[in-house]
This record gives sequence, C-alpha cells and structure tokens, in this order.
Amino acid sequence: MTLIQLEYIIALDTHRHFAFAAENCFVTQPTLSMQIQKLEEELGVKIFDRTKQPVIPTAIGTEIIAQARKILSEAGVIKQLISEQQHTLSGELRIGFIPTLAPYLIPQLYKIMKGKYPQLNLVIKEYITEDVITELKHNRLDCGVVVTPLNDASIKEEVLFYEELFVYVSAKNALFNKQYILPKEINPNELWLLEEGHCFRSQILNLCELKKTNDFNFKYETGNIETLKRMVDKSDGITILPELAIQEFTKQQMKLIKRLQKPTPAREVSLVTHRNHIKTKIIQTLRAEILTIIPKPMQQLQNKKVVDINY
Repeated sequence: MTLIQLEYIIALDTHRHFAFAAENCFVTQPTLSMQIQKLEEELGVKIFDRTKQPVIPTAIGTEIIAQARKILSEAGVIKQLISEQQHTLSGELRIGFIPTLAPYLIPQLYKIMKGKYPQLNLVIKEYITEDVITELKHNRLDCGVVVTPLNDASIKEEVLFYEELFVYVSAKNALFNKQYILPKEINPNELWLLEEGHCFRSQILNLCELKKTNDFNFKYETGNIETLKRMVDKSDGITILPELAIQEFTKQQMKLIKRLQKPTPAREVSLVTHRNHIKTKIIQTLRAEILTIIPKPMQQLQNKKVVDINY
C-alpha cells in the first residue's frame, strides 16, 4: 500500500470517473486503474463497484476511502512542519469562495499572495456555502471564505468582516425617492434574487420576511450579483447588494443606492476550516492578507445587525 494509491482511490471517489480522476492526478487512465487494482488485490477486497455508472465505492470501499483521507491528512503534517521550520510558505493551498464574494476579493488577493509568496501554489474554486463545507469535510479544500454563522460543530469560523446590505433601486421605482427603506416596504414582485442554494438569497428572504409570504412571483433567478444589478438597471425593480459589490460604483450608480433602516443589516464573512486542518501558518497568513484588502470600518460590527443565513 502506498500514499500514491491512496491518492488515486480518493480521486476516483471524488470524480466517480476513471478518466477525470486520472486527469486530476496527472497520470494516464491505465496507470490509475492499474494502481487501484493492485491495492484491491493486496487488500483482498473490491473498493469500487465498476458495474455502476458512475463508478461508486463498495460498502467496505467507503470505509477504506475515509481512512485514506485521514492518512493523507496526517502525511501532510510532515510537509507542513518542514515548511514552518524553514520559515517559508510553500506547497498548495486550496481555497473555496462563495460566488457573492469571489469577484470582489479574489483578483486583489491573488495578486498579493503570488507577489509575496511565490512558492505557494493557490488553488481557488467557487462553490456555494453548502459545497464549501462538504469539500472541507472531505479534505478537498483547506479553507473557505463564506458567510457565517454556520452552526456546524466540525467547522471552525474566524470572522473577517461585516458587510452592510444596501438596497439598489431603479430610478423608476416608487422607493427611489426615499432616504431610508424599511424591509417591509419592498414589494416581493419587484425584488430580484439569487437562485436557490445561495446563502445571500436566504438572508434577503429573512431580512424582508418573505419566507412568510406566498404571493410573490420571481420571474428570473441567477447566481450572479452583477446580473441582478443589470436587471434593476433595465427594469423598475429592486435588489439587495452587499457592501463589497458597490465599492467601485460610479457617482451615477451610487444615486441608486439606499440604506436600510437602523440597526443596519449586515452579513458576517468568515474564514472557515475543518477542525482537523493542518495548514495553520499558511491559513493565518491568508487571513491577514484578506484583511489588508478590507476597509477598517468593515472589520467591526459597530451598529450593524447580522442577518441570519438559515431559513
């Protein structure tokens, strides 16, 4: 049994397809298949049921793969110890960002990290929160940047900042001339929302108490905040935007921004890790660099009130 073989069975479990798993491991499909078969012969059990499409683990295979993930995690500690002893940041850091944060943080963060830590290989992926948590638990991500609190005992949360929530309203909308807007004043039939699965959607439903309403009709749903802004621009509608999304607004666009009545609703953004993560130094460095991007006022809760992400 080798660590390489364990990597291969984890990759096949992740992708459920020999070709995709081999591509992810940078080997040919016959090589990956042969090594997995050798491991099965050595153990005397079938780890995967190859008669199913996609390929799935057998009952004993599921247990073996879970143990393999633990073994590879522990093996990674050795590399991490060496890196910290040498006072260098090297190796690979796999980060998951939710789509409502990614466009506003990743470009600046990538530039900073690659400039300061050239030996560190960053692998950045966009996932909705639920998938970030799943990937952390399966050791396919080292950390994530998501909206919290998650209320998951296996996940450690370190708050980064608080984003105020703003109303972005068409100049044609009846609420345009108001200085402050009450959530109850928002007509659900005029509100553009992200699609199901996004925690930001859940926050808006909670903020506007739409979960108790059955009379609204969403004509269009998207996973992109920029699309919501354009829908408002082309209609007489309304949407809710997080603070980072308006940082580069023009003066003309800022005329469409309205504040919600105090206490100001906000979302809490945190750096999350699995409780058994091992890349402490690298992840804390990442946290510090993210905070260099975030304006100081956003790093304090102050007069803001965090909106629940569960509904």
